This record gives sequence, structure tokens and C-alpha cells, in this order.
Amino acid sequence: MSRLLASTVAESLLAFWAEAGVDAALLDAPLDRIAEGQKPLAPRLAPAAVVRSGTPAAAQVRPLAIEAAQEAASACGTLESLAEAIEAFEGCPIRFEGTATRSVFSRGPVDAPVVVIGEAPGAEEDRTGRPFVGKAGQMLDRMLGAIGLTDRAFIINTVFWRPPGNRTPTPEEQLACKPFVEQAIRLVRPRMLLLVGAPATRSMLEQAEGINRLHGRWFEWKAAAGDLELPVLPTFHPAFLMRTPSAKAMAWADLKTFAERLERPGRP
Repeated sequence: MSRLLASTVAESLLAFWAEAGVDAALLDAPLDRIAEGQKPLAPRLAPAAVVRSGTPAAAQVRPLAIEAAQEAASACGTLESLAEAIEAFEGCPIRFEGTATRSVFSRGPVDAPVVVIGEAPGAEEDRTGRPFVGKAGQMLDRMLGAIGLTDRAFIINTVFWRPPGNRTPTPEEQLACKPFVEQAIRLVRPRMLLLVGAPATRSMLEQAEGINRLHGRWFEWKAAAGDLELPVLPTFHPAFLMRTPSAKAMAWADLKTFAERLERPGRP
């Protein structure tokens, strides 16, 4: 196997496991556990502080930022004012790290029947200030067009700044931006949500399982304030589908399920 081919295979495998929810390696090098077991036991450390049950640990790291986001978002009665509030918000660490040059809010009609939520802006999105405009965005548009949603979807990400090195946003960073995402949904008033990719699914549904287990399954999303509840379907991220064409059939089945439910009369 050539070095270039081996590198390509390795990148595809890493991308597959990342989308499946595997975000950490156990060890970087082999460990001789027999030798380790012969070492004297280390003294027991004092127990760590206990995190309250049901409260995400990241939420306790930057509570003031989350509170500031909630206050700023709830004060916005239009998408225009929400975009301005996001541009002024300084509580998400990504804004001051890496190569992010601007906030990236949304694109799509304000009265769309569907809100599509992705992960984070990339280089092209940072350059233009609009989400999903690169190659993955072009594929997303083709996916939406195939089920009759051309120009009928409001598109947004879980965070509004490009992460350093295009890494996956952390739960803390997503929590800091989540009030703005929820307010955008509240202002658009869609009938359904479509989540693309594992990071968006974990953030919006607070699910620990990987996208391979969650895609194509229906969930109910509830706003933190309890004033809005919508059906939501997770599916694969277009960038993942570009790297893993074998998953396209599953994504197409998800989309057909989504379109069928969207066309039901009354509440989907």
C-alpha cells in the first residue's frame, strides 16, 4: 500500500469513528499491564467534587457566559437583532482562538418549515459569514433539494465561530451558544428540526450515543423554557457522506422519512 493511500485510509477511518461518537483514544502507546501490576499502589487521592446530577459539567464551568447568552438571546425579537447580539457576544471561547474572523449566523428564509442544525463554521463559512456554503454546504443543498426543501430550510450551526483547526466544538462552547440557537428556532417557528452530524445531535438532544445509532430515529426537542416542542430527526453530516459514500443510502432513507412526516397535515 502506498504512503498516500495509507494516509487516505487512515483519515477516512478516523472520520468514521469521530462521526460514530468516538472522540478519544485510550492510549497512544502499548502498556505492559503485568509490569504495571507489580508496582506499589499509589496513595489514594481525595475524592473530586461531585457534580449535581442532571447538570452538564461544562455548564458549571462558565455559568456567567451561559447566563449572559440567555439574557441577550431572550431580548431579541427578530432574527436581525439576534444576529447583532451574536456578533456582540464574547462568552464563547472559540471567538478568540484560532483563525475565526467573524460570526457566522444563518441562511435561509425566516418562515422556513424546517430548521437544519449543523456543527460549526469552516473556512469558507468564516470567509463569507454564511453557514454551509463550502463543498459540504453544496451537498446539503442537494440533499434538501432532493426532498423538496430547496429555499425552504433555515440553516444554522451549534456555534457561530470557526473552531481552531476546524476541530469539533466542545460541549462548553456549544452550551454558551445554545440560547441563541434556541431563540433562532423560536423566531422561525419551524414544523421540524433536522440535525446533521454527531456534534449537533449530541448538543441539541443531549444524547451520548453516536450518530450511527441515532440517525433515522425520531426524537422530541424541547426548548429550555418549555415553550416550544418539535419533532427532530438526526442524520449524517454532508462532510461525512463525502468521505464515506457507503453511508449515503442510509442518509437518503433518513431524508425520505423526514420529508414524509413533514408533509403530514396538522402537526407532523
